[in-house]
Amino acid sequence: MWSALTVVRWRSFDLRSRGLGTTFAAVMRWFPPARLRFDREAQRVFPDMKRSDRAKLGQEMGRQMGRTLFEIYHDAEFQTQHRKFRASGPGLEALKEAQAAGKGVIVVSGHFGQWEAVRAAIKMHGFESGAVYRPHKNRHYERRIRAGIEAGGKPILATGHVGTRALVRHLRDGGIISILLDEKYAEGEPLPFLGHDALTSLSAAQLALKYNLPMIPAYGLRIEDGNVFRVDFEAPIPHTDSITMTRAFNDSLSARIMANPEQWYWMLRRWDGQ
Repeated sequence: MWSALTVVRWRSFDLRSRGLGTTFAAVMRWFPPARLRFDREAQRVFPDMKRSDRAKLGQEMGRQMGRTLFEIYHDAEFQTQHRKFRASGPGLEALKEAQAAGKGVIVVSGHFGQWEAVRAAIKMHGFESGAVYRPHKNRHYERRIRAGIEAGGKPILATGHVGTRALVRHLRDGGIISILLDEKYAEGEPLPFLGHDALTSLSAAQLALKYNLPMIPAYGLRIEDGNVFRVDFEAPIPHTDSITMTRAFNDSLSARIMANPEQWYWMLRRWDGQ
């Protein structure tokens, strides 16, 4: 990956993004462990899809994710490209209203489209969203990816008890936090996701209920040539109970994935252990 970034470093931002996307598409085609891992997950959701069609879907997913990773690596530059972001939806107005009232906001999304486009759109409207992330073991990747995420907005909070305490303080102080809820969470609740139970964290809904905060699903969908992002802020999920609210988010994200399956990162081992 570092070699691919180095080779194209003199090109324009968009060309470099496409270049890394092409590299990742090739990996999904020619690297058996990646290809087989994708095929296992996709076959679970699309059992009737032809193998050749799943292979094409995997390569297109690789292309999308390569571009996404490049944009996150260079998030400081990406965040300034306001012409690329088209933000709308009732959740955006709910976010503005909560901020005007001094209340925190929980934005929930997944590894779908360009999730950093959501925070870019929030910043474009005069606010700043922190993020929760899971640290990576590879120190070179960790250093670069964390720097990219921090460029999108602070605070950046690692998963775990220390990060949770800081997250609560940030929300109680009226801050915005963005959380990706589509990763496997070992202590989570088995809830339907793309038609199969998946262990899902209830923490976002629990915080929203405890501190009376809006929980807003938002997605950055790639459109046109992939260099424009339609950022949809859905209406806040109604406050009921944490399981019902989290299930509503899973249903929301599942619908997005079924409409654009190439834009979701299928390599998360979402259903392992189920």
